[in-house]
Amino acid sequence: MSATKQLTLPITGMTCANCVATVERNLKKLDGVQNAVVNLSSERATVDFDADKLALPDVIARVNRAGYGVATGSADLMIKRLSDDNDARRLEKALTQLEGVLEAQVTFTTEKARIRYVPTIVTQAELRRAVTSAGFEALELGGEAEDAEALAREHEINEQWRLLIIGLIFTVPLFLLSMSKDFGLLPAFFYSGMVMDGMREAKPWFNWIMLALALPVQFYVGWQYYVGAFKALRNKSANMDVLIVMGSSAAFLYSLPVTFGWLMGHVYYETAAVIITLIKLGKYLEARAKGRTSEAIKKLMGLRAKTARVIRDGVEAEVAIDDVRVGDIVLVKPGEKIPVDGVVVEGRSSLDESMLTGESLPVEKKPGDAVIGATLNKLGLLKFEATKVGKETALAQIIKLVEDAQGSKAPIQKMADQVSAVFVPIVIAIALLTFGGWYFFGPPLSAHAEMNNFTRALIYMVAVLVIACPCAMGLATPTAIMVGTGKGAEAGILFRNSEALERAGKVNVVVLDKTGTITKGQPAVTDIVINPEAKMTSDELLRLAASVEKGSEHPLGESIWAEATTRGLALAEPAGFKAEAGHGVQAEVEGRSVLVGNKRMFEAHQIALGNLESELNRLQAEAKTAMLVAVDQTAAGIIAVADTIKDGSVEAIASLHKMGLRVAMITGDNQKTADAIAKQVGLDLALAEVLPEGKANEVKKLQAAKQVIAMVGDGVNDAPALAQADVGLAIGTGTDVALAAAPITLMSGDLRGVSRAIQLSHKTVVTIKQNLFWAFIYNVVLIPAAMLGFLNPMLAAGAMAFSSIFVVTNSLRLKNVKI
Repeated sequence: MSATKQLTLPITGMTCANCVATVERNLKKLDGVQNAVVNLSSERATVDFDADKLALPDVIARVNRAGYGVATGSADLMIKRLSDDNDARRLEKALTQLEGVLEAQVTFTTEKARIRYVPTIVTQAELRRAVTSAGFEALELGGEAEDAEALAREHEINEQWRLLIIGLIFTVPLFLLSMSKDFGLLPAFFYSGMVMDGMREAKPWFNWIMLALALPVQFYVGWQYYVGAFKALRNKSANMDVLIVMGSSAAFLYSLPVTFGWLMGHVYYETAAVIITLIKLGKYLEARAKGRTSEAIKKLMGLRAKTARVIRDGVEAEVAIDDVRVGDIVLVKPGEKIPVDGVVVEGRSSLDESMLTGESLPVEKKPGDAVIGATLNKLGLLKFEATKVGKETALAQIIKLVEDAQGSKAPIQKMADQVSAVFVPIVIAIALLTFGGWYFFGPPLSAHAEMNNFTRALIYMVAVLVIACPCAMGLATPTAIMVGTGKGAEAGILFRNSEALERAGKVNVVVLDKTGTITKGQPAVTDIVINPEAKMTSDELLRLAASVEKGSEHPLGESIWAEATTRGLALAEPAGFKAEAGHGVQAEVEGRSVLVGNKRMFEAHQIALGNLESELNRLQAEAKTAMLVAVDQTAAGIIAVADTIKDGSVEAIASLHKMGLRVAMITGDNQKTADAIAKQVGLDLALAEVLPEGKANEVKKLQAAKQVIAMVGDGVNDAPALAQADVGLAIGTGTDVALAAAPITLMSGDLRGVSRAIQLSHKTVVTIKQNLFWAFIYNVVLIPAAMLGFLNPMLAAGAMAFSSIFVVTNSLRLKNVKI
């Protein structure tokens, strides 16, 4: 059986949606690649492939062949315990076998290892662990593990800035000289005696000055566009680079024969230079703004503690966070961060978990309680045993989840991708038509016109090529998704993919599971009613029922057991324990057959309720769950259990109503109890007496009425219903974030997170639609304007450069949205 692997690669050199399509298409051509998704905003490619047919170097080689790069990091480690050159070769082999390592060189004489690796696949901490596993010691480590990709991106931005400055140094004087000449502002010695098209002509050497200023801009500052265009055409596609190169080169190359004196007319060097410099400015500003879309991930990474205080062999030592091992006893003082996930073994304190769960109130911790890495210890001294370290911690899994969501494609993006695939060839065709139309059919020029027929057609064609912007379309969806998922993570709302983020905004019915969602899920015994015919005390009834429930894991059973323990009752060992899902439990206690369950169970066992019927109705009307107890096939009494409503549940349901949504509850309780709770919290519909396996069917019934359903549950018992719903939201705690298979996970147990998630989804989708509208309307309006000759190529270049900046900036506004 083939082994499928998934890799995430940081791609460099992408500028527009066509670049995304080119990388995706090239990756999919590789034999063994099952799927490839490339994201322009995060600049990452996620590749699923058959590991038996392909290896990482093959994938990277294909990306390079397509004309793009993969950001890599390099680590310099000082290695101790190398005995000879054989050790160096052995370590080299061990490092190169590590997934994500591209190259490893270990030198015995200098005791150094230089490793080139892909930072999204392997971290520097893992490199150091591999050295330790091979029997050596790594004393020195380069930068932070997550810095390698950031450094590659920073280098790209700095390079754009350097080229922009060079472009401005040559373009500004070139533009000023050209404008001054046209308006007759230059000193007399610049002009010849000739007048052309009603304007004084400059001396021939003036054009050579302009050529000298334009050359570095065209072929140094703009060289990457030529390289990008060549590689795109080699891959039988056309991208933004092709348009820029065609537009600027047309103006530049037309000017050369005029400069050499082979043609009469004006030179357009300033047009070519301004096009390249303005687009370079736009790309630089866009790259800076794009960097801000991933700030949420950087914030999450910044939450991690850098060191931990561990106790090993009775000695307290401060070690790097990456050196903490499972089973270590970790000491945390007040005001310090919890370094990794674990379980408290000694001490009491309260932790601030707001940075992960969004829950503002501190959470009390005592021995036996779980603690999450990156949370803040407020008061006492805690000792805990590390249970999850490195990539296994809740924080690492949250970061992975957010990165995966940001890298996924939303359904709304498909239309933009389809348009982008044919956009550049269509624009080139429109540009050629523009040239032909103006050259052959354009209105005749006056005798004093500044340009001839050919020049006019050329300039209007250049304007069409330069105004067209596929970048805005490519960035419209991914930038908003990145900011939206990041904003969600900050509020304790985790979207598993961008489809979930898009879909949540379309919900019109929210179905809530009762236990643990609306209620606290910690029921307590409120009433014990005895059947006079049973001739036993309430303590005796409770003792027998609790003895049966000893083997139960159901919250209602646990509450009966807890009440008996509180009263100090001596419980017996049950024999032949048997649980009937959705009905109850039975066992033999001290030779007596004891049955604890609901009315359905009594009916199945043909046990008459007798005069307990009226008491049962009364308790159910009070929103209490009545557990019927039968001893030796006779109804002995009722133990009523009530679950308290969670803080914020009423407010959460009211806010969902305010958004125009219907809210329903699904529960295994009887209809009377369900109706009482529904009235208490203000629900529209209560679906009662639903067995765990029937929840998915109830959701299906609601969907049949053409409703878009969101199901909210605990993510474990409600898994089938969460999967059936259009949008599944799992309410949990920070520690079980990775366990929930739901598309959306609310890390705090607060139901108010549901309305926040739906609001965030709605606002993100609105932003995406605004971006797409701008991207399309910009091209729909300005391309015809350029065709009709209303746009100067330099203005067109400016508009094109700033169209994508508008899209990114509009997406960044989501950061300030209140949810």
